Amino acid sequence: MDKKVKQTVLIVAFGVILYAALMNLQVFSDILSGILNIFLPIILGLVIAFVLNVPVNGFEKLLSWLCAKLKWNIKKETRHKVAFFLTLLSIGLIVYATFALLIPRLMESIRGIIELVKKNWPIWMEFLREQNIDPSIITEKFAEIDIMESSLPTKLTQLLSSVAGAAFSTVSGVVTFILAFIIAVYVLLSRDTLAQQTKKILYANLKYPTANKLCHIGKLAKDSYAKFLSGQCIEAIILGILIFIAFTLFGLPYAEIIAIFTAFCAFIPYIGAFVSCIVGAFLVLLVSPEKVILAVAVYMIVQFIENQFIYPHVVGNSVGLSPLWTLIAALLGGNLFGLAGIIFFIPLTAVIYTLVRENTNRKLKEKNLDL
Repeated sequence: MDKKVKQTVLIVAFGVILYAALMNLQVFSDILSGILNIFLPIILGLVIAFVLNVPVNGFEKLLSWLCAKLKWNIKKETRHKVAFFLTLLSIGLIVYATFALLIPRLMESIRGIIELVKKNWPIWMEFLREQNIDPSIITEKFAEIDIMESSLPTKLTQLLSSVAGAAFSTVSGVVTFILAFIIAVYVLLSRDTLAQQTKKILYANLKYPTANKLCHIGKLAKDSYAKFLSGQCIEAIILGILIFIAFTLFGLPYAEIIAIFTAFCAFIPYIGAFVSCIVGAFLVLLVSPEKVILAVAVYMIVQFIENQFIYPHVVGNSVGLSPLWTLIAALLGGNLFGLAGIIFFIPLTAVIYTLVRENTNRKLKEKNLDL
């Protein structure tokens, strides 16, 4: 078949399918949902494997360094399996530490905050009355604090149960997650073989330049996401530790809870720093109003030191995006998909940015333009 005729047939077929889909959106949506449900364990498993591949690579590099230093002759396949086991062990320890150590301390801090609010509430209400502000609405809300405090552990348990129930409300949801995790395990353990098989299929069925381009995009996406996820995790840990040490040294209250919240917000570039600073200042205000300025100053100094001196050396430029594009990607991803959108949109934007830059530079070079 002639190339132009083939292209025309493909365009017409695409137009017919698009028209049929637009005219029957509900039917088309049901078909897509059905297909997605069939392949959901595979898709979820690939996502889990993609994320877990970052710490696996980190442990693998560490093992390679140790083997070189200690002159151990361990096969690459064995190092990969040990790295995978260490990753699962680390995840288990993090989950255990979160539920056995972190949550009880957070509960204790929350109870302290509630007690502090109850103690200072009459003073705040009197101040509002002096300013001719009716505090009745706020007082009604305050009356619920006793109930919240006494049932806080029960409420937290109910919340966790609700989240778990929403995620695994049916047997099929549990089965899907188990199948996805099993697929992720197999994908990670046979990572090199699957990569080689994929390359063979691409080069066997596509033109050489097209296969090269797809392999380049895949490698670029893998590197961008790996750098971003590992970079943000390292930054979150370092920043949380620095905030805890600084607040403890200066005798500022709620050092633990502010450090944890700061580490969590570190995954949200630029915006997270302001949010954690405001929340930290508010918590300090509840206990020691005279130390609020000191708390903000300490927080800003730690942020400056971490961003200027530690982050560039430990993490580098991460995905290589300018602050403007990083902020735009974070805002778009957050508005579309929440926190997950922020985490995945920044490296996705980095991939698109790199591809556009490479294509632009190539066309400028073809035109002999040096701009």
